[in-house]
Amino acid sequence: MNKSTVIGLLIGLGSLVLGMVLKGVNLTSLVNSAAILIIVGGTIASVMIGFPMYELKRIPQLVKILFTEQKFMTPEETIAIFKDWAMTTRREGLLVLENKMNEVDEPFLKNGMRMIIDGNDPDFVREVLMEDIAATENRHETGAQIFTQAGTYAPTLGVLGAVVGLIAALSTLNDVDILGRSIAAAFIATLLGIFTGYVLWHPFANKLRRLSKREIDLKLMMVEGLLSIQSGISSAAIQYKLSVFLPQSERNKEGEASKESVAGETYAEIR
Repeated sequence: MNKSTVIGLLIGLGSLVLGMVLKGVNLTSLVNSAAILIIVGGTIASVMIGFPMYELKRIPQLVKILFTEQKFMTPEETIAIFKDWAMTTRREGLLVLENKMNEVDEPFLKNGMRMIIDGNDPDFVREVLMEDIAATENRHETGAQIFTQAGTYAPTLGVLGAVVGLIAALSTLNDVDILGRSIAAAFIATLLGIFTGYVLWHPFANKLRRLSKREIDLKLMMVEGLLSIQSGISSAAIQYKLSVFLPQSERNKEGEASKESVAGETYAEIR
């Protein structure tokens, strides 16, 4: 379970309910079938018009991603793996990586390993892997855009719902009590539209983009690591090269660890 998504939703809903209670608003007023129909139906319609069906079929998968914790290799783990591979390949050659492939679960990394083991040109390897990254990034952005569009139109549909409600309210001008309740009910659609747009759909899109960026950055690190191993540079050099993907504070820690490991690496390579 993705704790930040769940906690954020609970805080958002709790803030809305508590705010309404403090203002003396009856919570049952939120249950307005006409407003819910306009907001939910209109949002679904705008999304279906804006995207082809084969992209909309991914919505359940996207929702699952939002509510489950995504497991990625950390940059530190990635650097450690490539340092180990660099030491091994400099002693025994690239073919020794075949024995390491069964230990790798990441398909992108495994594909890159296979290409460098097969002796493909570095430029070809980079081109294939970068095209893979670009395709992944484009697919991720499409998923985020679905929620962005929903968040863009939901508040406007709320205004539409309010207008419809006001039209109905103005037909009861002879009864002040009914008129007041009708006007209040009319603005429920605006409330629901703004809430869903800015507390649900836009934040969902932003989280998908952040998760995508994390995955893309990790894959870019893998590309640099694989090409560095193919070129035969030392594990210390790989660490310096891949540390650019880390925050400055983490780079300093990695740099200190690298200095401590250089002597051991040199001794191991001499042997």
